[in-house]
Amino acid sequence: MARFGSNKDEKRVKLEKGAYKRAMRIFKFISPYKGIFFIGIIFLILSSITSMGFPYLVGELFGTKDPSQIDTNVDWKEFEDTNLVMYLLFGVFIANAFFSFFRIYLFSIVTEKTLRDLRNRAFEKLIHSPISFFDKSKVGELSSRIATDINLLQELLMTTLAEFIRQWLTVIISTAVIAYTSPRLAIIMLSIVPIVLILTIIFGKAIKRLSKKAQDAAAESNSILGEVLSGIKNVKAFANESYEMVRYGNYNETIKSLSIKSAIWRGLFASFIIIGMFGAVSIVIWQGVLLLQTGELEMEEFIRFILFTVFLGASFGGIGTLLGAIQKAIGATERLMDIIYQDEEAKNENGITEDLKGNVTFENIGFFYETRPDVQVLNELNLNVQSGQSIAIVGPSGAGKSTLSSLLLRFYNPTSGTILFDGINATQYNIQSLRSNMAIVPQDVILFAGTILENIAYGNVDATEKQIFEAAKIANAFDFINAFPDGFNTLVGDRGIQLSGGQKQRIAIARAVLKNPKILILDEATSSLDSESEQLVQEALDRLMEGRTTFVIAHRLSTIKNADKIIVLEKGKLVESGTHDELVKHGGVYANLSSIQLG
Repeated sequence: MARFGSNKDEKRVKLEKGAYKRAMRIFKFISPYKGIFFIGIIFLILSSITSMGFPYLVGELFGTKDPSQIDTNVDWKEFEDTNLVMYLLFGVFIANAFFSFFRIYLFSIVTEKTLRDLRNRAFEKLIHSPISFFDKSKVGELSSRIATDINLLQELLMTTLAEFIRQWLTVIISTAVIAYTSPRLAIIMLSIVPIVLILTIIFGKAIKRLSKKAQDAAAESNSILGEVLSGIKNVKAFANESYEMVRYGNYNETIKSLSIKSAIWRGLFASFIIIGMFGAVSIVIWQGVLLLQTGELEMEEFIRFILFTVFLGASFGGIGTLLGAIQKAIGATERLMDIIYQDEEAKNENGITEDLKGNVTFENIGFFYETRPDVQVLNELNLNVQSGQSIAIVGPSGAGKSTLSSLLLRFYNPTSGTILFDGINATQYNIQSLRSNMAIVPQDVILFAGTILENIAYGNVDATEKQIFEAAKIANAFDFINAFPDGFNTLVGDRGIQLSGGQKQRIAIARAVLKNPKILILDEATSSLDSESEQLVQEALDRLMEGRTTFVIAHRLSTIKNADKIIVLEKGKLVESGTHDELVKHGGVYANLSSIQLG
């Protein structure tokens, strides 16, 4: 229950208060197209004004006379001719159609260009976010932000916002006309407006709050969906289909409940608008009939008043629905802007870009993860590695082996101490240039859904086919690739599902060969392979390691016996270092592991 404490509630209140301000940052992306946007607004205003010509002219139509009774000296501007009024009506329809077309067209241009920029910016922000951001975020939720929230924003910019402005213009024009036509009837009609405005604010806040909660639940359900589909083999292997159904169903139930509550609020608001506005219309008609009977109001004025009042009532009813959609879009925009305006990974654009020689020094390195500040993963670690040396890192699970490789790649910065490359502090390097000098072959190889050729070329997107084929040969991958009917154009499937573990590993090695790194990281690259695959992969790794500074993280000691230096980590500390023979003779942690594995 502690996690639902007052601190989180206070944070939520602040979030609500700043929601509109954060959402308004969307206008920075609209700004480059403000010229087109304002022209679209002009066409929107013109289409709204011309649409108001319809009730005005229909009112005039009821005041026209039979053509045979018209005095030929009457000014045509008085619209006494029924035919003239009809011509003007058709002119209004044509003008309104013209203005509406360009309003829709121009708003579409602004919307699509803005959304293109938003998608690109959001993707750019995500791929340049620090790894610590992804430690705290779920992939499914982030995907939902980019897809679902942008769709809501598209609807807002394309139609909802324009319609919302149009409805308010209709309200303003209709109010002015009915106030001019009959002040007495206008007072009756407009007496309901303050109440409507107050309730609009109340209903709007409730709808926004529920819509935001529903979007959060939708993002969570999408996250579960992504996790389950990615790990479908684990789900089936543990027979947890029912468990996942319940977990996913709970969020869907939450979405349903919140959406129904939101619908109730919107329905109550619409019902109030109908009762309030159309009730007022009925009273106005009753009072108007009385004024007609006393001669205080002409028929054309009464018809005009009624039509403008109907337009006014319909616009207020539409505003209620549109406000709900706007509140929902604001919640989506707010979250999208939070992603776009979050801090990026420090790149040090003006840092050193020289190629590395391969010397690496760890000085008093300490580290803990932001998500687990109470767990010291590395503690006062010191290590000096010369260019071309192979360093094996062993130790029990949780000792900090993989963390060390993450620090090398600068996925994280040490919480204390310094990492030096060729004697220079790692923070002084341009981070992309630094990483371009490194390559990693992980235990769990991730391949992208494309061809084998494309996946190998990921190590160097400018490589020629000849270079790619040569890299595949060095990685012991050329023969098995050519054995496929489509050869290097074989599709690997989602995450490389069409290939075996050994095949994926060799493609990852070929990718690393193509990159030609100065520093190579092998993170348990052979631990999950069968003996035959391991032998082929190990041969490829041996070729890859030649002349490079190599960090080998391994559980299988048989793969690291020939390393230049072996370091042993335990509880984040370096407890032993030396060659295989030296450590076996020493009789410590490594000797114990060696006796268990190697007899």
